[in-house]
Amino acid sequence: MTLSPPNHSRNRAAWIAVGLLWVVALLNYLDRLVITSMREPILVDIPMTEAQFGLLTSVFLWIYGLASPFCGFLADRFSRRTVIFISLLIWSAVTWMTGHMQSYTGLFWARALMGVSEACYLPAALALISDHHRGSTRSLATALHGSGMYAGGALGGLGGFIAEAYGWRLGFTLLGAIGIGYALLLILFLRDAPRAEVPVAGANGSGVRLGTALRELFSRRAFTVLLVLNALVGVSNWAVYGWLPTYLREHFKLGLGTAGLSATAYLQVASFAGILVGGALADRWSRTRPRGRMLVPAIGYAAAAPALFVLGWSDTLAIALAGLVLFGIGRGFYDANTMPILRTLIDERYSATGYGFLNMVGCFAGGAMTYASGALRDAKFDLSIVFQCAAGGLFVTAILLALLKPRAVVPAPAPSPLPAAA
Repeated sequence: MTLSPPNHSRNRAAWIAVGLLWVVALLNYLDRLVITSMREPILVDIPMTEAQFGLLTSVFLWIYGLASPFCGFLADRFSRRTVIFISLLIWSAVTWMTGHMQSYTGLFWARALMGVSEACYLPAALALISDHHRGSTRSLATALHGSGMYAGGALGGLGGFIAEAYGWRLGFTLLGAIGIGYALLLILFLRDAPRAEVPVAGANGSGVRLGTALRELFSRRAFTVLLVLNALVGVSNWAVYGWLPTYLREHFKLGLGTAGLSATAYLQVASFAGILVGGALADRWSRTRPRGRMLVPAIGYAAAAPALFVLGWSDTLAIALAGLVLFGIGRGFYDANTMPILRTLIDERYSATGYGFLNMVGCFAGGAMTYASGALRDAKFDLSIVFQCAAGGLFVTAILLALLKPRAVVPAPAPSPLPAAA
């Protein structure tokens, strides 16, 4: 009896899961980011201050972050597939509802509800992919999934053109309908990894308890360092995501559609390339270097930090866009390896819960930066200061990544020798 067909079947299922979730990742980021490129039409239709508009992103991030650890625990405790399906279905319905809101209060609560529903997706999806890809393809599989998020972010820039041509409400209504339809398709074809290939907890989460997970995670200093890293990364990412379209429009006198597309397309294309290269390189280095998955993003952010500073300093559009490209590549290197790094630092049974905590600190920090940036604008400060401060945080991130070390894995004890024959 040959083992090849089952192995081929498992490999095929592992890559099918990545392909199915790529589309979900695209919708995940498209639905959350499209609001930034529709800023001006929304402000005309529903008057608000700059700080209030910033709060629409901040409340999403804060609620998303607050819910992430618990949502991650659900993905460790129960079927990751089911958690993903419910998450996509609810956030798509909320996206549809956003296009029908008539007041700032309605927009505020829609964004808050989207934060809860989207929080369940990423920890579950990355844990499911890592369950399927347990060998030298883990970073690349994670990277391919992450490229869907970048594609969604890039398409978010089209929101400005849609808003100019048809109004901002149509974009939200259409995106919500697409997500609901895809959720029904996803539940038919997505599968959890076979139980025998999942860590000790099993695909049904047997053995996973919240108290045990918390003790395991926070007893490891490396996990605490990773939390600090994600806070710094959250500040830089959401400073760029939340305010770059506005910065380019005002600083370089670009049109609404051009500013929105430039802010997202250059960043997401560069990140798309960076995440694929970073994933493949990390898989390759990890075969010979235990710290390979840490060193790749460390190198990426060492280059991205000065690039982000240049973005906020230069008065030449081409130079600013070049800085944006380098920032995107560095970000891609990190995103390809966040979950693989986490699973080298902690007990893999709690990887979705751990990733939920990473999301939480990143979102709290990013939400604080987004709101503070809006308050600075109301006080007539230049947005370039925001990008320059974020650059300093990325430099610290690069240093901390280079210092991380994988946890020692205790080998299983050798079986006792058979007693000698009498």
